[in-house]
Amino acid sequence: MTSRNTSTARTTASRSSHVRIALIQGHPDPAPERFLRSLERSYARGALEAGHDLRTIDVAQLEFPLLRTKRDWDRAPLPAGLEKAREVVKWAEHVVILHPLWLGEMPALLKGFLEQLLRPGFAMHALEDGKRWERLLEGRSARLVVTMGMPAAIYRWYFGAHGLKNLKRNILAFCGFGPIHATLVGSVEGLSARQRQRWLDELRELGRRAS
Repeated sequence: MTSRNTSTARTTASRSSHVRIALIQGHPDPAPERFLRSLERSYARGALEAGHDLRTIDVAQLEFPLLRTKRDWDRAPLPAGLEKAREVVKWAEHVVILHPLWLGEMPALLKGFLEQLLRPGFAMHALEDGKRWERLLEGRSARLVVTMGMPAAIYRWYFGAHGLKNLKRNILAFCGFGPIHATLVGSVEGLSARQRQRWLDELRELGRRAS
């Protein structure tokens, strides 16, 4: 995990001039040539150029066990390897999660990371009636960037984007994130050099706008 800070002023409609951004790279493959990592670098470049504060989390570089029981979910201490990641999410005003689409969902490594990170007491809290939850991460917006082999329109309209909806509604919104926007990059393996550059430019502009 790295931390980058800048001091150039930037005005946004709903926040102070500097937005605190947590950039979570969810690709399990740490190889720098992955296009998703190029998208991450472009977003980071735009954010830093605009004067936002940026911290990054690379899930592929973290060591943590999977949760296996409800008792662990409720009571087990957070693994030491995730303490800094939790502090980054707590610090952030805007969280960007990038991941490839594997079998219609986020990769298992990213899911395991979120299960460990977004647990009771940090992300949500059960109210006394046992039927409702208090969302503890309200006030934070999110952007999801998802690459996939199929055309994005097919994923969204034919398959219903069920994995994306699950991440937005059942994980992030449940913890209080909102608004949550998504960028879907389809047919990623067949993109031409010009198309790749257009996506890189789009991510750079999203970074500038802290969107």
